[in-house]
Amino acid sequence: MGARVRVIVRAAACAAVAGAAHAAYNARIVRTPREGPARCREAVSILLPLRDEADRVTPTLRSLLAQRGLDDVEILVLDDCSGDGTADVVRRVAGSRITLLTGAEPPPGMLGKPHACHQLAQRARGSVLVCVDADVVLAPDAVAAAVSLLREADLDAVSPFPRQRAEGLGARLVQPLLQWSWLVLLPLRLAETSSRPSLAAANGQFFVIDAAMLRKCGGFAAVAGEVLDDIALMRAVKRAGGRGVVADGSRVAECRMYATGAQLREGYTKSLWSATGSAPAAVAIAGLFLVVWVLPAVAALGGSRAGMVGYAAGVAGRVVAARRTGGRVWPDSLAHPVSVLALAGLIGRSWRARVAGRLVWKGRAL
Repeated sequence: MGARVRVIVRAAACAAVAGAAHAAYNARIVRTPREGPARCREAVSILLPLRDEADRVTPTLRSLLAQRGLDDVEILVLDDCSGDGTADVVRRVAGSRITLLTGAEPPPGMLGKPHACHQLAQRARGSVLVCVDADVVLAPDAVAAAVSLLREADLDAVSPFPRQRAEGLGARLVQPLLQWSWLVLLPLRLAETSSRPSLAAANGQFFVIDAAMLRKCGGFAAVAGEVLDDIALMRAVKRAGGRGVVADGSRVAECRMYATGAQLREGYTKSLWSATGSAPAAVAIAGLFLVVWVLPAVAALGGSRAGMVGYAAGVAGRVVAARRTGGRVWPDSLAHPVSVLALAGLIGRSWRARVAGRLVWKGRAL
């Protein structure tokens, strides 16, 4: 190994150690909806947009109907032009206990999910809106606890990140990087108050927002063309002078985003180009990740002690994230460099599809 490479490996190892230490700190201070009974006395609107979700919406609906501790709640469900009988499933499971809306096709320049959420928000009467995805199952006190966290922490928006159910090789490699990334990279306390877009993180699977702030920041219409509408909405809140942050919701919510490897590939292909901002930024981000969390492991195979330290630090960061957010710790954490390689490949795949104009999601071009 040349002298220059040794210097790079040592620097990468130092960065990996710093990342693991930062993850450990964030794991201690991250905001978390409290477990157990909670009470919410203000009006709450739970919003559930659906498009072709007949095969998996039933557990979500049942968990919403089982919410407790809410003195004044409405559940609004929007069928976004589904072609698989989603509305029939909703009627059969929920009946008159929810309000089922029939959605319209999005106008030019507005993507499907922001448009669906926009229609739901227009009908909502609550002072707090709780957005939930069709693949999320909530604990009985989840909504009351999340609203309590919003108010007690004096936030305008909070996104309790559900525990991610990862089944299958692809999901076990890639899905844990969602929580790992913000625990390692995001200064959580600063992110609460800073208006910098780079410090916004959110997950639309479970997103709680003050209704007055939603109106102030322009609502879902303000993020009409955003593939990552959840992060874009958090940024809009910050630009409007609000406070918002991601939280650890792993004890009150769980989500299985993708049932197959093909679904996982298509889902990340749809969104990663947007997450990285631009093609040069994507190259820089992927390169940084490869240097910090893959290069040390490669060097360790050649006997580098610095490489071994860097690899161990990467594994430690994954262990911290998994333990804090309810993920699988072993043996998955040991494959962290492989996970980062898979992520870099998905970033490249996403940008190739973007450049070729082949981005499609649920039958609609992006």
